[in-house]
Amino acid sequence: MRVFNFAAGPATLPVEVLEQAREELTDWHGLGTSVMEISHRGKPFLAMARESESDLRELLAVPSGYKVLFMQGGGASQFSVVPLNLVAREGCVDYVVTGHWSQRAIAEARRLVAHVNVAADEAASNYSTVPQQEALRLSAGAAYVHYCPNETIGGVEFPYVPATSGVPLVADMSSTLLSRPIEVSRFGLIYAGAQKNIGPSGLVVVIVREELLGRARADIPAVWNYQSVAAEGSMFNTPPTFSWYLAGLVFKWLKRQGGLVAMAERNRAKAQALYAAIDASGFYSNPVARECRSWMNVPFRLRDERLEAPFLAEARAAGLVNLEGHRSVGGLRASIYNAMPPEGVAALIAFMQDFQRRNG
Repeated sequence: MRVFNFAAGPATLPVEVLEQAREELTDWHGLGTSVMEISHRGKPFLAMARESESDLRELLAVPSGYKVLFMQGGGASQFSVVPLNLVAREGCVDYVVTGHWSQRAIAEARRLVAHVNVAADEAASNYSTVPQQEALRLSAGAAYVHYCPNETIGGVEFPYVPATSGVPLVADMSSTLLSRPIEVSRFGLIYAGAQKNIGPSGLVVVIVREELLGRARADIPAVWNYQSVAAEGSMFNTPPTFSWYLAGLVFKWLKRQGGLVAMAERNRAKAQALYAAIDASGFYSNPVARECRSWMNVPFRLRDERLEAPFLAEARAAGLVNLEGHRSVGGLRASIYNAMPPEGVAALIAFMQDFQRRNG
């Protein structure tokens, strides 16, 4: 039985995509072999790679002057790759800290950059809020400003794009890319681990303004140099071919759904329905300030935390899986990325209401 998988990542994938991959697994495009078993430099794979990049550019309306890179290592690799590419060791960078992943990013920057300015840190709210634009303490001469638009663990999301007065804005969009339209031109660099809304883990998509290429340190490993990777069309070394192929299938699935405008409407409706059920219950609670609640990751608690274990056990029996909160914070969490159908959210809400009736 196919369950409703609320995992934060690796996350659920569209069933249509999985079924197509299953059909093509042993014989891709009549080659008599899988896409995993052919050369990444051969014409069939290169054609797929070009088409997937074109589809991604179309979905995001990526303007000219940006390179799209398909790299290895996942989103966390970029915590070090970004500073190594964009700033000298003696330079200055700004970081906005709103939870676990931006904490991880700034910790890595501090290893690699002499002057790391904390433009804002929401620790006082236990990372249940984001800073207002006017509260950002941006430094003069920063090479870039880094932030995480959506914190997967805490479920906090920026309702705005920070203004940086022309300083390149770097965004860890691992949990939000492709969930709605974005204005790419407002960013100097966007990176996203694939395992949320793009495809399997191991792949990271990087969208970088071309004028930022060529700033890498002389001692950066060539495989992590954006300019080297861009010059080779993301084929500087062997890419994660199967993840790239599956990402391409997801891009086509998104186009068939009506693109990112349609996905935004669906995702907004899913999130609103789940938050409304939590808020109206008196039994469940969400810790995040209402104005910055995530569309993608919904953490919640039960009024009596002793009920969490039976809640999870009964949910699994009902086909609702991976609702555990992150190990660092506990509680419960429903991640409702693009591939989670509205029916899955409706089933979760119905289960939550039934559980409350029996245990409230």
